[in-house]
Amino acid sequence: MHRTTPSPAPAPVTSVDGLIEAVLAGEHGPLPSELIATSVFWIHHGTRLAGGDTTYLNQYVLVRLGGSFGGCAFEAGEIAPSICRDSSGTPLDVLLREAPRPLRIAALDAYLSETRPHREAADAEPVTLPTGTPEVRAKARDAAVAGLLDIPAGARVGLIGVVNPLVAAIRARGGEPLPCDFNLKATQWGDAVTDDMHEVLERAEAVVATGMTLGNGSFDTILERCRSRGIPLIVYAQSGSAVARAFLGSGVTALSAEPFPFSQFSAEETVLYRYRTVSRA
Repeated sequence: MHRTTPSPAPAPVTSVDGLIEAVLAGEHGPLPSELIATSVFWIHHGTRLAGGDTTYLNQYVLVRLGGSFGGCAFEAGEIAPSICRDSSGTPLDVLLREAPRPLRIAALDAYLSETRPHREAADAEPVTLPTGTPEVRAKARDAAVAGLLDIPAGARVGLIGVVNPLVAAIRARGGEPLPCDFNLKATQWGDAVTDDMHEVLERAEAVVATGMTLGNGSFDTILERCRSRGIPLIVYAQSGSAVARAFLGSGVTALSAEPFPFSQFSAEETVLYRYRTVSRA
C-alpha cells in the first residue's frame, strides 16, 4: 500500500463515525475503496493470571491490510467465526460502511495503522515488554499504562474496563481506582466493580479507558464527558490502537497503543507505544 501524507491535514475529529467518514473521503490517506482487506480473522481465548480468581475471556476480530493489522475486541456471540470467510478479500470501504461495529473498528484500525505505523510515528515512545510469563508481561504492560497518569496522591481514577494488574498499578501511583466493567463484579482484592459508566465519569478526576470502548460504542460518550469536565482521558488500546491515536489532542490526553500481535499471544519481547499530548478540549 502506498503511504501518503494528507495535505492539508485532516480536521480534528470528535466522534468515531466522523473519523470513519473522513477516512472514506480520503482525508487521512488513500481512498479505502481502492484497498482490499486481505485477511479477516477471529480469535477467542481465555486467561487466568496466577494468584487471581478471574478468568478473562476475550474475542477479537482482526483485519490484515498490507503490512499492518487492525483489531477490535467484541462481546461473546456478537460475531461468528464465519465472518472470516464472508469478509476476507472485501474492499475496505465496504467493511467501513457495512460491517458489524467491531469489524468496522478493526478495518479502520488497519487503515490508520498502515498509513502511519506506530513504529514510524515520531511522537510515539516505544516501551519494550520483557520476555517472561503472562504475569510478568501483564505487570510490565499495566505499569506502562499507569505511567501515563499524572495525578496527585488520592486522585480518583475511573477505570473503564477492568484488569487487576492495572488496578494495582493505579494504586502504586497513589490513585484511588473507580473500577467499571460490564463483565466483572469485583477486583482481585474485593473492590466492588460497577457497571454504571456514567456514575464513574461524574466522580473521576482522571479516566483510564480500554480500547474496547471503541467496539461497544461507549467511546464517544467517554470522550465527550472527559472533554466537557476538562479531565484527563488515558486510553489503553489493543482494540483500535491507531483509532484512539486519532483523538489525541481532541479529548484523549495520553495513549498506550499495543498493535497486534498483542502481548498475551507471545512470551517474547514485544513493543507497545506510548503517546502524550496536551488536550485541545
